[in-house]
Amino acid sequence: MSLVEVDNLTVRLSSSGNDIVSSVTFGIERGETLALVGESGSGKTTIAVALLGDTRRGAEIASGTVRIGETALVPGTPRELRDARGRLVAYVPQDPAAALNPSLRIGKQIEESLVAHRLCDSAEEREQRVGAVLEEVKLPGDRAFLARFPHQLSGGQQQRVCIAIAAICEPKVLVLDEPTTGLDVSTQAHILQTLGELVTGRGLAVLYVTHDLAVVANIAQRIMVLYSGRVAEYGRAASVFRAPAHPYTRGLLGAVPDIARRHVLEVIPGRAPPPNQRPAGCAFAPRCPLALPICSEGVPELVAVPSGQRAACVRVAESTDARRSGQSVPEQPVAEGRTSVLEVSDLAAWYGPAQILHNISFELLEGECLALVGESGSGKTTLARSIVGLVPARTGEVRLAGQSLPVSTRAYPERAKRTLQYIFQSPYNSLNPRRSVGATIGTPIQHFFGLSRRDAEARVREALDRVSLPVRVAGLYPDQLSGGERQRVAIARALVCEPEILLCDEITSALDVSVQAAIVELLADLRATDGLSILFVTHNMGLVRSIADRVIVMSDGRLVETGRTAALLDAPSQAYTRSLVEHTPKLSTATQPADTRIPRRPSPASGQSEEGLGGWRLDANEMTPTPSRQMGAP
Repeated sequence: MSLVEVDNLTVRLSSSGNDIVSSVTFGIERGETLALVGESGSGKTTIAVALLGDTRRGAEIASGTVRIGETALVPGTPRELRDARGRLVAYVPQDPAAALNPSLRIGKQIEESLVAHRLCDSAEEREQRVGAVLEEVKLPGDRAFLARFPHQLSGGQQQRVCIAIAAICEPKVLVLDEPTTGLDVSTQAHILQTLGELVTGRGLAVLYVTHDLAVVANIAQRIMVLYSGRVAEYGRAASVFRAPAHPYTRGLLGAVPDIARRHVLEVIPGRAPPPNQRPAGCAFAPRCPLALPICSEGVPELVAVPSGQRAACVRVAESTDARRSGQSVPEQPVAEGRTSVLEVSDLAAWYGPAQILHNISFELLEGECLALVGESGSGKTTLARSIVGLVPARTGEVRLAGQSLPVSTRAYPERAKRTLQYIFQSPYNSLNPRRSVGATIGTPIQHFFGLSRRDAEARVREALDRVSLPVRVAGLYPDQLSGGERQRVAIARALVCEPEILLCDEITSALDVSVQAAIVELLADLRATDGLSILFVTHNMGLVRSIADRVIVMSDGRLVETGRTAALLDAPSQAYTRSLVEHTPKLSTATQPADTRIPRRPSPASGQSEEGLGGWRLDANEMTPTPSRQMGAP
């Protein structure tokens, strides 16, 4: 029997009775990592929190069971759940900044579970346990660090604190809900190494929720693909990546950018239906290129395929060829005679007494996509914000179409405010929670173009369609949308201004790969039809390969390296750039024979066994996640 047993789990909305998750069954062995993937709204987080016997507000567990060892969490009494949460199963959230209490010191938050479960009799024992778990997650355990508040830590440190909180009571199961989303590739590699050492050292069972299939390719033994609350495909990760059996799985894989090569990102047409609009038959049928009339007659069952996994598709026998990959695209030569639309000269910026940027100079050409990459804290966002006048303490010059811009955006000419548009990383903070989506998008239309209400509403509908959102979204508020939907609203708000330059600050970091591919396609179309120029701030090096003409690499507020995308990624001249490239998880890892995925054994100093556990195989010298040989084991 598996350590984690989930049988016929169904979760539904209390108000309407519509299923969020329907009849989901799976198990996780001790020392195994199961990756749970799918688009937003597929039910990933619903299943994740169900492992703790919980649901989101407005939902309820309608049927099914969840067991960890001999303990039943579904159904479970309130006392049984209190005893199990933290001690038997623990949860690591996606957003550590939102999960940590801003008014409590770090040490206090880490030891709360020990107090709640009465695991240590004295303050001295609690202090020793906290110090030990902080050492496990590579954080200092001194009193100065424990006295800090969450806002005094970096994003990576905050996530490590959340891991420490989850690990402090030594649970048997870890539920990881997008734990590296939004982190740069170096920090992500360190977090994955930290988690990997916990898994291998303690023999934990792990449910890893993510939309980053490149990470899955490097850490998971098994993978479960969800669509509209049902299992579309389930099996060994190596088999699923090498020969995906479900059309939806192939669509997801085709949408993943790969740092190893530039290729067309495949866009899955249409949208995943919400719970109240799911069709009676196969929910994926309206978007499926292989759909038949029989697909609408009933929900397909999971059936075994020759490569070992199971898939819910009536045409599975016809669709088990090797994974389709997007058509390779050669890098385009630099067009002669392109003019510079944005020039930055000797730009320096300060936050208080601290200098963040040091004499940055570059230019953005007409119709060009220029990627700006680097670790968190390298100055990428400060540079982008300086360009649009949001950093008051700066020197140097910013010229838009040859015209020098003032330091503050309030003093920008009206044309500059319209043609230079900024899309922020966090749509949670950039959208007004008290304004509907239609009002949010319609305001700049009325401000810049003075259209009538009817014409403005038509523009709003057109903008929503361009970013693949239904018209009904116009009447909703930000809290009624998913994170990906919020980001698409922010992009639509910028596009209605008819910009000439877009400054995109990590705009795809929280998006599904399918939505990301659609956004990349949209930006490419805008460049081709409107001559739009883009400064694209990102930590996704694979995406850089797919979207950018040139790359600027930053570290500590300085320009480290710049060049054409292919040349820079294939043969970086600086050690810092090489580190970013090496730390980037590669999707191609999953399709290689198992033995070739291990560059060398970890050093004995790493404390890992030769084979490790659960598919977490990490290079101790390079901090690069690579899977173990066990990934391909039956």
